[in-house]
Amino acid sequence: MSPSPSSPPRRPQRRAASSRPASYDESLDDAALTAYLGDAPSRRVRRLRRLSAEERQRETETEALIALSLGFPIDELLPEERPLLPAHIADAPNDYIVVRNHILASWRADPAAPLPRARVLETVAATYDHLVAAAHGYLAREGHINFGVSAAFPAAPPPDAALQGPAAPAASVIVVGAGLAGLAAARQLLRFGLRVLVLEGRARPGGRVYTARLGEDAAAVELGGSVITGIHANPLGVLARQLSIPLHKVRDRCPLYYPDGRTVETRLDRSIDLVFNTLLDHATRLREFLNEAAEKISLGEGIEKLRRLYHVATTDDERMVLDWHFANLEFSNAGCLSELSLAHWDQDDPYEMGGDHCFLAGGNSRLIHALCDGVPVLYEKTVKRIEHGEDGVSVTVEGGQVFQADMVLCTVPLGVLKSGSIVFDPELPEQKLGAIQRLGFGLLNKVAMVFPHVFWDEDIDTFGCLNKESSKRGEYFLFYSYHTVSGGAVLIALVAGEAALEFEKVDPVVALHRVLVILR
Repeated sequence: MSPSPSSPPRRPQRRAASSRPASYDESLDDAALTAYLGDAPSRRVRRLRRLSAEERQRETETEALIALSLGFPIDELLPEERPLLPAHIADAPNDYIVVRNHILASWRADPAAPLPRARVLETVAATYDHLVAAAHGYLAREGHINFGVSAAFPAAPPPDAALQGPAAPAASVIVVGAGLAGLAAARQLLRFGLRVLVLEGRARPGGRVYTARLGEDAAAVELGGSVITGIHANPLGVLARQLSIPLHKVRDRCPLYYPDGRTVETRLDRSIDLVFNTLLDHATRLREFLNEAAEKISLGEGIEKLRRLYHVATTDDERMVLDWHFANLEFSNAGCLSELSLAHWDQDDPYEMGGDHCFLAGGNSRLIHALCDGVPVLYEKTVKRIEHGEDGVSVTVEGGQVFQADMVLCTVPLGVLKSGSIVFDPELPEQKLGAIQRLGFGLLNKVAMVFPHVFWDEDIDTFGCLNKESSKRGEYFLFYSYHTVSGGAVLIALVAGEAALEFEKVDPVVALHRVLVILR
């Protein structure tokens, strides 16, 4: 789903059921490019040489759209891209952008195989060799191409690295944290030829990605991150393709139910959906009108004032449906609307990944295990102190053991940094300390259940439940069904907003009882 103020991030879509197949194949996105370029490099060269002006323009437009889906502007440089390029290229980037887009599209056509610079040179006119060198170097160095977990991308330097002649001993890096960020970084650093060691405080990898096996059938249940939220530009989608793991598109239909079990009528559902998105549109205009004054107003306060001003959602049924949308918005942002800023609540929209939301067959831990392959990780090594100076770094773990390296890459979550459990010597710069202090992180709770069989509609992946009390609108407001990918009849009930805060105080047995009452 494309991000916009009227379409909050990570919102499950609730349009009519899609005609697309339930089994999602990301490679279909590249079908036009693949059909045009063909399979073999030699065939690509021959066809490119015979292009008419019209065909060449069509190819350029296709590759620009693929680059756009990967997060690159069609006709300009990324802000972080410009300073990394030679000045003469950055000042007149048009031809470079065409070459860059061509390289991105070429690699996405088959991300299971490396795309060396020599192969790109075969498909681009010789006059642009210097642009190929700049674009390929940037994309490879920054991890936009030639990354992943297929057999072609082991956690080791490529064989041709030895052909570059003798060099100084490889630098050593300690990576703190074996979550997705730490493991992915460690693999890339190993491929760049550095010596790497990962220290992980838990007894398992994955961090906030954790697939448990529950029930007699050992069904895969996501206790952490559950959904690939947008397949375009998402490196997790690339890893899934490289491992040939099926992706299940989260189907659009999401019926809503009243507390007494009645289904919300389609007409009312669509009407309040329009009201909700219109309120968000007006909230955007309101903050533009208020300018700096919007800094002191929460998103919740702004929306409620607009609701009263326009006199919408006035009946009990209408208000319950609108509350469900508010709960969904709180789920999307992992925070209460009363704590979200009217001025900045959607500031990450430009960085949202477009495309379908997907479940990964067998659980997200399959990606974690693939990322671990070949990466040296020491578990139950909780880092307590990081010292750095001219001679490198030393990392002290719980129990007093010390590890030394040339540099350290710290990938621990924001909450760990806020807790102060890791001492930095010398202390982090004021700019970073200030950012750690100001930044917030949200809360989302869930109840995972495995049943003997699927007793709900097998043709849906989500359904929602309304609540009579606005303060409890986020309590089990949305259910995810994982029966298509988990190997069992799995339901997960989500708890967001104020209800998520209250959930922290509830006994798990009591929480499960409440969920079962709703389902009954």
